[in-house]
Amino acid sequence: MAKSKSIYICSACGARYPRWQGICSECGEAASISEVIESSAPSAGSKAAARALSGFAGATENTVYDLSGVDLTSKQRVSTGYSEFDRVLGGGIVAGSVVLIGGNPGAGKSTLLLQTVGKLCQSHKVLYVTGEESLQQVAIRANRLKINSNGIKIAAQTSIDQICQMAGELKPEVLIVDSIQVMHVDGIESAPGSVSQVREGAAALTQFAKKSNIAVFMIGHVTKDGTLAGPKILEHCVDCSVILEAGTDMRYRTLRCQKNRFGAVNEIGVFAMTDGGLVEVKNPSAIFLNRQEQVAPGSLAMVTWEGTRPLLVELQSLVDSSIFNNPRRLSLGTDQNRLSMILSVLHRHAGFALADQDVFVNIVGGLKIEDTSADVPLVLALISSFKNKPIDKGTIAFGEIGLTGEIRPVAYGQERISEAVKQGFVKIIVPYDNAPRKKENGVQVITVRRVSDLFNLI
Repeated sequence: MAKSKSIYICSACGARYPRWQGICSECGEAASISEVIESSAPSAGSKAAARALSGFAGATENTVYDLSGVDLTSKQRVSTGYSEFDRVLGGGIVAGSVVLIGGNPGAGKSTLLLQTVGKLCQSHKVLYVTGEESLQQVAIRANRLKINSNGIKIAAQTSIDQICQMAGELKPEVLIVDSIQVMHVDGIESAPGSVSQVREGAAALTQFAKKSNIAVFMIGHVTKDGTLAGPKILEHCVDCSVILEAGTDMRYRTLRCQKNRFGAVNEIGVFAMTDGGLVEVKNPSAIFLNRQEQVAPGSLAMVTWEGTRPLLVELQSLVDSSIFNNPRRLSLGTDQNRLSMILSVLHRHAGFALADQDVFVNIVGGLKIEDTSADVPLVLALISSFKNKPIDKGTIAFGEIGLTGEIRPVAYGQERISEAVKQGFVKIIVPYDNAPRKKENGVQVITVRRVSDLFNLI
């Protein structure tokens, strides 16, 4: 008889403890540790995947191969039917891959995958398993979205064992599970959504995908801070983890890649939410860049790099006299700590002190920017707002600022400049080392070396 023991796992970071404690010593989260019963026997999830794999040729567990003899022929990726979705996945769906899609309630996760199924089923066999909705609810949504439902295989099931068995008999190319938090593995006593159920269910589906060469998409819930719910192992065991975000403008959705073993990380795809479902946006710069006729002080366009492409967004800042002893520092869409660093660099190396001023920074459209090339546009916007002098409408900038006050080059400088020229900008402020080798007709490229050089441009 298999022996079992109790361990305690943190649902936020996956840390394991021999006994319960109130706060996780690894990540600092409170009330995130719960009890899990572990057995020395093979897990129920592994048994479920093994039973389903019995019908697949070559699905053996104890076969040892010579690495040099492994077939290196890569299979062609399967297109989802949406170029923005393909971009986030790294070029399309890889056979045998496991993709985890998270997002807030109402972001459009089920809508996106249902529309994708409608395009894939025309040439590929797809199985859509719903655990949160009935078959009638899914059919009503498909009818509302005007999706051709002919050929779509769908099942309402919450048992991982039954799902793997159905997929083993049908042998689809793509399996979609909506959602992993409501699924359960037979043989585990805890409720669906618990740490053990989510962990074993994801592990079983991952094992099933790798050995059957079926691509699996799992929908996951997110917590209040925007991270995927469940144990951290849920993100570790999948090949690709993406988040569908809804910004301040509810008309648009951003599909952001957080992990990808087959493509670039931090790649984004942009979709518009319409009455007919999600529609991909071919030119995201057009929605994130609002170029008004009258340019206000503190507003400037910038070129950021997201994944494998440049993206033009508008950065706004507001500098105002503070009525408090401690002036406020608020940054939306950029790193708050980096804003504090930039203000200290301005004070030390340019004599530009804002110690008695409230500083607010915002990225238009609700986009989150992690690229350090936003440093130079941020400084220019701060100077413009403080002096109440607008920047020319056709001006755009990018560049990183170091702690010693120097302006450092950024990657893909020529591609950023080309994208700015394509969007009609005529004055581009770049680091000295990012100066283009050849001049663009009608475009003025201004190079800067030190942070003090930026004060002469406004």
